[in-house]
Amino acid sequence: MTFSHPILTCDEAQAFEKELLRGDSAAWTAMSRAGRSLGRAVLADYAEIGRFPSQASILVLLGKGHNGGDALIAAGEILKHYPKTEVSILPAQPVEECRTLTRRALDELQRTGRAQIVTMIKALNNPFTVCLDGVLGMNFKPPMREPYGQFIKSINGHEYIVLRAAVDLPSGIGDGGFCADFTYATGIAKAPIFDFAHAAEVGRVRYLDIGFFDSGYAGPDSVGESVLLPAVLDPLRGLRPANADKRTFGHLFVLSGSRDMPGALLMSVKAALISGVGLITVFVPESIAPHFAAAVPEAMWVPFPETPSGGLALEGRHLLQKHAGKATALLTGSGLGREPETLQLVKECLGGLNLPTVVDADALMPDVLPVLSQRTPEAGPVILTPHAGEFKRLSERDTADYDGAALKAFCRAHGVTTLFKSAINRISDGELTANATFGGPVLSRGGSGDILAGLCGGLLAQRPDDGYTVGCMAAAWHGLAATRLARQCGPQAVTTTDLFDHLGPVLRDE
Repeated sequence: MTFSHPILTCDEAQAFEKELLRGDSAAWTAMSRAGRSLGRAVLADYAEIGRFPSQASILVLLGKGHNGGDALIAAGEILKHYPKTEVSILPAQPVEECRTLTRRALDELQRTGRAQIVTMIKALNNPFTVCLDGVLGMNFKPPMREPYGQFIKSINGHEYIVLRAAVDLPSGIGDGGFCADFTYATGIAKAPIFDFAHAAEVGRVRYLDIGFFDSGYAGPDSVGESVLLPAVLDPLRGLRPANADKRTFGHLFVLSGSRDMPGALLMSVKAALISGVGLITVFVPESIAPHFAAAVPEAMWVPFPETPSGGLALEGRHLLQKHAGKATALLTGSGLGREPETLQLVKECLGGLNLPTVVDADALMPDVLPVLSQRTPEAGPVILTPHAGEFKRLSERDTADYDGAALKAFCRAHGVTTLFKSAINRISDGELTANATFGGPVLSRGGSGDILAGLCGGLLAQRPDDGYTVGCMAAAWHGLAATRLARQCGPQAVTTTDLFDHLGPVLRDE
């Protein structure tokens, strides 16, 4: 199953496109696909803000290259859906300098009668629903020359643009470039938009697959990373075997929660149930077990000895050992707390139970890493789910900034798969690294990581041999559900648990 496409440097992408798109006919077909996909994607993402205006206004920032053509065709696609839209085209250089296919796209858009070329003064004095940046493409190398520098600076200062979209790359990226709300990678995902240093310019990343990799890719790939496709979830979309029973779909053990933080455990258990796992046994502080059993009767709740502070006590480890033969995976960490006794319990379980394991939240402490490194391959994969602060704590680096090589080295050193949670989730097993661009700031709420951990645990119980694929599936499922939630309800007036209502439908939408 192909569920990701390579991320290429700009030079690699340019060479690949040159080989793939020989002749104007192939290039025009690709430009048309890219532009139409871009237009539809902008309309879909605009839904987070609200209903797209019937009489919208679009500003196209026109460069002479093919990304300028993509932007023009995208504006035309939006016009098809909203024919009362007005398009203002602001060239960054004389129109006569545009490449042949970009001129063709311009001519087609102007024939609609809804597009006009405008000056910078006029553009700055009018509001716009959408701004499409198609000025500088992958040939750009800093520093940014004039007049482009002042051109981009003026647009960045425009106060009345609702949504700013960059085509392929924000113009002038890395040198005071266009500040986008979304960057749409058309056809090929290019490395600069995945660099954390460019996050303020890039905004949120959307990858638009227009068929460039349908026949595979055999060229250079110096980045060594990929971008996830929704197809990673295809195994969850089919029919289940007719002769299956609950044991067919795994048995997850959950060792999490505390009296002070019961909500995190509850969210992770509910998410694991939605993942499709057959059975769940939850080891929970005995004082709260009856309440949880009533709240989520689908799980089996085992009262666990607790410390005076309400954490899981070391004396209860025999309960896990007694039933360990029934489990196909273990999830630990959500709402666990940081009592030394509880953390010692976790370490002993990680070292003593030969189970594929997801380690989340409070269990992500540096002293668990030596235990994980000593596990044998027969024990199964381990998935860690840190955010930036937790990864900093685990790796004991001076900075929590993401670095692809450092993440791979960390995974190899400790024999783990890591799902690094950030604006773009990164999943790495030390050899492969995938980038999940789904979701967005709607996930910037307490508890969203607990839901992700529950999905990881439930999927791992069903697929105990492949931690990397499980991490990719969980990140995509979680992110696509978040995208769906934000588009239906907006990113503001929602709660974390609203995400549950979209995990099922998103498998049927894509």
